[in-house]
Amino acid sequence: MARPLDEDARGILTPAAIRGPVALERFDPSPHVGRFVDRYWAVTWDLRAHPPLHQEVLPHPVVNLVIDADGLQLVGVATRRGTQVLEGEGRVVAAMFRPGGFSPLVDGPVAALVDRRLDAVEVLGPAAAGAAHEVRRTADVGEAAARFDDALAALLAAAVPRGGRHECEDATAIAELAAGDRSITRVDQLARAAGVRVRRVQRLFADHVGVGPKGLIRRYRLYEAAERVAWGEPAEWAALAADLGYSDQAHLTRDFTAAYGRSPERYARDCAAALAAAAEPS
Repeated sequence: MARPLDEDARGILTPAAIRGPVALERFDPSPHVGRFVDRYWAVTWDLRAHPPLHQEVLPHPVVNLVIDADGLQLVGVATRRGTQVLEGEGRVVAAMFRPGGFSPLVDGPVAALVDRRLDAVEVLGPAAAGAAHEVRRTADVGEAAARFDDALAALLAAAVPRGGRHECEDATAIAELAAGDRSITRVDQLARAAGVRVRRVQRLFADHVGVGPKGLIRRYRLYEAAERVAWGEPAEWAALAADLGYSDQAHLTRDFTAAYGRSPERYARDCAAALAAAAEPS
């Protein structure tokens, strides 16, 4: 079930900065689509009387289909953090796939889409252009997400008929096992928990997820570290490092700094500052 930002801010840096004239909403997919799509998300903003918002993100290691003023974009798995600049007014409605979930809609390995942004119509065909237009012309955000779901339901039903199964669902199950169980810190642990060999995990990830299992495990452990302080709670970093499978605090600090562009302590201060700013009267 899609959770609100204050319950799940994974991938969004200093989430308290999203407030006031910027709204983030999330919606669940229908059951068949939900085998492949995690959620729909929408950002609506009116910053005409405000300075632009530079929002940093470290996206989930998944594919997103994004509908904005420029059309329908396919955003492949991102290996680095990026910055989204919101200014003026606008709206984005997107489908965030589950790890591996986009695989039925593309020929070849999903790894070919890593760190790429493409015109999705070239990948999905002309019907996708009509779907994007229908979503853009629907004023209500929830209804727009529902129209998006209708379009994806048709595409996925053609690729994976109801009652059928795609190999990517094995990859999805293993990836989400890694994402949800923070005791899993190594690929061999993940393979044992999934009941398969390490080589099969590696092949499934290469074909369907787009990034290796080691990188995915590290990404979700770093999300866990960032979530601890996102809303102002203190963290004991040495204990957290051990909890997340790091040999010492220094290794957590190194990986966190590489991913988030600042040390864990600095990130905690930035989150606290964003919370203080959000509490000030407008």
